[in-house]
Amino acid sequence: MKLDIIGDIHGCFEELLQLFSELGYKMEDGLPVHPKGRLPVFIGDLTDRGPDSVSVVKLVYQMVQVHHSAKYVPGNHCNKLYRYFLGNNVKQQHGLETTVAEYKALDSKQQKMLRHHFMDLYEGAPLYLQIPEANAVIAHAGIRQDLIGKTGKKVKTFVLYGDITGETHEDGRPVRRDWAQHYQGEDWIVYGHTPVREPRIVNKTINIDTGCVFGNKLTAFRLPEEKTVSVPSRQPFVEEKFRSFD
Repeated sequence: MKLDIIGDIHGCFEELLQLFSELGYKMEDGLPVHPKGRLPVFIGDLTDRGPDSVSVVKLVYQMVQVHHSAKYVPGNHCNKLYRYFLGNNVKQQHGLETTVAEYKALDSKQQKMLRHHFMDLYEGAPLYLQIPEANAVIAHAGIRQDLIGKTGKKVKTFVLYGDITGETHEDGRPVRRDWAQHYQGEDWIVYGHTPVREPRIVNKTINIDTGCVFGNKLTAFRLPEEKTVSVPSRQPFVEEKFRSFD
């Protein structure tokens, strides 16, 4: 099985189309298809902050739920949008406000369809993906070795938010442990969530959230080739959003 695992998109639709082109996909009836049957996997955080979250949702829904030509695991921003669509009292901040503004600009029929499609996509998604044929585990914020194969609230919190301690930095970001340093497994763990300037490989883990929405680039990780492919962002660069682990 040949995978193209795509990092956090955050509404950067044009960059996503460019990345598919760079990866050798051709557009057929409005959907990217690879001539050699490669499988795209979306790593979550499809929406928020970027310029065209609605188009990203529409494309991913068609690929995953209708044509079964891609896979998807949810991110924390996906979870937040889902709760908003459920009617929960969710704070419209940290990017959700941009998606909600796009949603509210649609007519009522389009709103109903988008809401239904996104909720269908989210409800149909596993918390994380184990793909033995590709020796890969794919989770939005990663997964600790002892949690692989498990489900439950603790696992859900980890795959959506990372190894959080419950504390926060001065700027409000949650303090996260660097779980990747302790991973000793044979399968690749492919994740995103925390923006890094370059794909970060630690043991057999790789963070491919290269901060497209913050002006850096959108990255895919290809298996079994173990190669990354990136396209430059069209968004303004925001230096302080990139985290250094070292």
